[in-house]
Amino acid sequence: MSISTPNAISTPSASPTITTDALIIGFGKGGKTLAAKLSAAGRKVVVAEASADMYGGTCINIGCLPSKSLILSAEQARRDGANSTPETREAAFEAAIKEKRRVTSMLRDKNYHKLADQDNITVITGRAHFTGPHSVEIATAEGPVAVTASKIFINTGATPRIPDIPGIHTTPGVYTSTGLMDLDDMPQRLVIIGSGFIGLEFASMFADFGTAVTVLQHNAEFLPREDADVAAAIRAQLEAQGVKFLFNADTKAIAPAADGGVRLSVAVKGMTRGASQACDSTPAGTGNAHTDITGATDTTTTTSPTSNPTDHATMSHVQTKPSDDGEPRFAEPAEARFCLTTDAVLVATGRTPNVEGLHLEAAGVELTERGAVKVDELLRTTAADIWALGDVNGGPQHTYISLDDYRVVWSQLNGSDRPYTVKDRKHVPSSTFLATPYSRVGLNEREAKAAGLDYVVKRLPVAAVPKAQVMRRPDGLMKAIVERNTGRILGAMLLSVESHEVINIVKLAMDLDAPASTLRDMVFTHPTIAEALNDLFA
Repeated sequence: MSISTPNAISTPSASPTITTDALIIGFGKGGKTLAAKLSAAGRKVVVAEASADMYGGTCINIGCLPSKSLILSAEQARRDGANSTPETREAAFEAAIKEKRRVTSMLRDKNYHKLADQDNITVITGRAHFTGPHSVEIATAEGPVAVTASKIFINTGATPRIPDIPGIHTTPGVYTSTGLMDLDDMPQRLVIIGSGFIGLEFASMFADFGTAVTVLQHNAEFLPREDADVAAAIRAQLEAQGVKFLFNADTKAIAPAADGGVRLSVAVKGMTRGASQACDSTPAGTGNAHTDITGATDTTTTTSPTSNPTDHATMSHVQTKPSDDGEPRFAEPAEARFCLTTDAVLVATGRTPNVEGLHLEAAGVELTERGAVKVDELLRTTAADIWALGDVNGGPQHTYISLDDYRVVWSQLNGSDRPYTVKDRKHVPSSTFLATPYSRVGLNEREAKAAGLDYVVKRLPVAAVPKAQVMRRPDGLMKAIVERNTGRILGAMLLSVESHEVINIVKLAMDLDAPASTLRDMVFTHPTIAEALNDLFA
């Protein structure tokens, strides 16, 4: 998608080489904030961004802000009943995409000019790669530009992790979150591979728009890092929206379907059914996935038994895993094969640091075993005067962590007696924007128990919060973990309307080492969701 700004290369063609104080590779939150700060301090800065569609970074273009714009539009469509018919669904989705594009285009333009209009900053659009410890070549539309910099900052973010499934790269209708947020037409059926929080946000959003959503989870446990009661409450709310789940599901292949959609060959462990022909020889669109799944011999929870399977991904056949003699085998692990047909597939299997093509070895920058740029507590790489900020360094993948990474780096450049380090960072909160937002900070009960801590659990149903009743949003629960003898707040999990705001109060109390009694006795305005903390910590 184009934007109404000039080509962001201000390097004269007669001067293909630039020497600068600082080079920032990537226009993300940490990098752009650092660029502005360095410029204000009188230092010359070059910012290299691979795409003109990414000025400002992941968050404003393909991440948190466009997704939240769509989520809010979807919630409005649900409240207004605009998701009830095909015509109103399409109109609501079209309007939501139009508004999302307006917001991202406006923010992208503002971010570009915030840097490019400064005398000390040169923004170059093109892919950068290292040619030496302090030298980089940027491939632009006008040709290569060589940059030599005293200090270099890698801020290239992360990219969707794509599993090795035959057909996943070549089949139309298969998307990452980036592509799915920019569709012109709403899919009537959507299969999501992966049930992490990114996948669940999209499941909730598209269900609110009226799409029939099926989520495939590779293993048997839903949100295995969360407490069982919290995970169960999140799943129940998603199922109430109409989202279907299939667990122990391993996608074996993806291909175009005969009806123009997408066909997935899926193996499900713990489920048995009579053998039949191979997926690729069966006409697509026969039968119904959820009817057949719930009717199979099922040794693990798969879909909601009370849900209406109509209009979800359709199943063309089931095949059990045979034994060596060719007979159907029902001993462990039993495995059934399903052929699911859908309109669109979202691959939501995580994100990986974006280091491809950087030629980091030319600068002596090493990677971790997980493929992130290796950094120390000051975010210094293994090469002198090269730092890495944001998702690329393997830290928590949040925009506000990228911003905090900027603070770590700037504290070293501004002459501080004691630089701020990653180890100084406290209690990183997170929020997942489901129909009922889920936010947490610190330890949950599972983690507190594993750490051998002596703790008490505090619980409060959201239905007991007056403001939630006034808002007609009584679903969810609040849960907190408090150290028994000290009253220290170990963590909190809030599945509640406005939890993304309230969680910051809990974080602040934890950062200040305030005991639980502080929140118990705090005077809040009324009626608010925040005042529920009085009762939660009582």
